Amino acid sequence: MAERLDKVFVEVEVEDSVAGDAAIAAKLEEVCPVDIFKNAGGHVEVVDENVDECVLCRLCLEAAPAGSVHVRKLYDGTEL
Repeated sequence: MAERLDKVFVEVEVEDSVAGDAAIAAKLEEVCPVDIFKNAGGHVEVVDENVDECVLCRLCLEAAPAGSVHVRKLYDGTEL
């Protein structure tokens, strides 16, 4: 069986200070076109197997408080 390789190109992180905010969890789940975020009972969960599907649209960055969501391009080290 082949080993899964998740988060090869992109890494997504949500600051602990907002990860438990039910409104932010719902908004992130709503705006992401590739289902990277899941509202897990009012807590933001990052769906690892979907992270590399990120289209770098910045909708999550606009939906959350400034600096609380980090999207890093692992292939060149930059962050949105």
